[in-house]
Amino acid sequence: MDKVFILGGLRSYIGVRNSAYRHVPAEHLGAAVLKELTARYQPPKIDMMICGNCVGGGGNITRLMALEAGLSESIPSFTVDLQCASSLEAVITAAARIQSGLADLVIAGGFESSSTQPLRSYNPNHPYVSSHTDNPSGNPADIHDGSPADNSDVRRTGLSLTYSTAKFIPGPHREDVMLQGAEKTICHYHISPGEMDAWVLESHRRAYRAAREGLLDGITVPVFGLGHDEGIRPRLNQRLLDRLPCVLKNGRYLNAANACTMNDGAAFLLLCSEQYLKKHKLSPRFRLANACTVGADPLMSPASVLPAVSGLLERSGLSMDDIGAIECNEAFAAIDVLISRAYPDKASRYNQLGGALAYGHPYGASGAIILLHLMRSMELSESSRGICCAAAAGGIGSAILLEQ
Repeated sequence: MDKVFILGGLRSYIGVRNSAYRHVPAEHLGAAVLKELTARYQPPKIDMMICGNCVGGGGNITRLMALEAGLSESIPSFTVDLQCASSLEAVITAAARIQSGLADLVIAGGFESSSTQPLRSYNPNHPYVSSHTDNPSGNPADIHDGSPADNSDVRRTGLSLTYSTAKFIPGPHREDVMLQGAEKTICHYHISPGEMDAWVLESHRRAYRAAREGLLDGITVPVFGLGHDEGIRPRLNQRLLDRLPCVLKNGRYLNAANACTMNDGAAFLLLCSEQYLKKHKLSPRFRLANACTVGADPLMSPASVLPAVSGLLERSGLSMDDIGAIECNEAFAAIDVLISRAYPDKASRYNQLGGALAYGHPYGASGAIILLHLMRSMELSESSRGICCAAAAGGIGSAILLEQ
């Protein structure tokens, strides 16, 4: 099987929801970064494009984005939705096509716009409509003034016939299921607020240092007028954290600081075969050495990073002693605590440039973003091996091993 190499990549600066990119659809944001990527690397032939997107308008939005960017219509493109791990899985899928000989050069990554995320509603034919309303017809138009949200039974049970967050587990459709899962994870593993606060502050501190010292120069590109990551808060302190209320009505731990924000962003990487490198006389930056995707408890999805990382190490014949850098999608500070407890000697090599608690979490793009951060962290720390990992809604964990 052919080896897989990463030639390079780019990401946008990450925007806060309803801020700099508030009027920029996901396909336009992705197209802007994709144009910059192809202009910089000038790939002579692109065999395929595979990208993650979670909250766009549906359909094959990667194909739409590629056409918006002006790529040749002969380049096939498709979309991956594995929620927070979407673009990691897009990269893994691209690597598999290269390893199998089906492609020599693939662009993989992800793009997301929480700002223009559509609101969806259940079709009147869906049994959910009649089973969770007192409306015999099952037609949302017959409920009060025509708004599904106005139904008293729906309000009383906390359910809704319109939604922006997909359903991830069996049972009632509750849009706070990820938050509830994080809260359950915190309780199950006896994670203290102090442990989480420490990582929140450290994430912002490291991200601010990375921005101040230009550590991400070369992999970030300004588009639509945004030239910095909007979410970083250098003045965040313990006093402010102590004043934050819980985000769940009956919750005890989750707040606006230890749970990531919803964001807009795009990131892409160029993956190629060894044959492609030789043919075009190119020097690779990194080799994608291995990958692992696992299923875990869907009610505690943040913990799925643990079996993903341990599974990756096992199938690679390595231990954490062999790893010089770790990047994890920091959707919740609880994930930081779980990783640091499992691998306490690696705290200084973990999310060295800060994580999603500071930068934000543009779902479909986040995996590609942290993969780019891993590459930079490996360069800065002169590490020969690094791991990138993410937990995804529904209890999925994904991890990638890079070598340089």
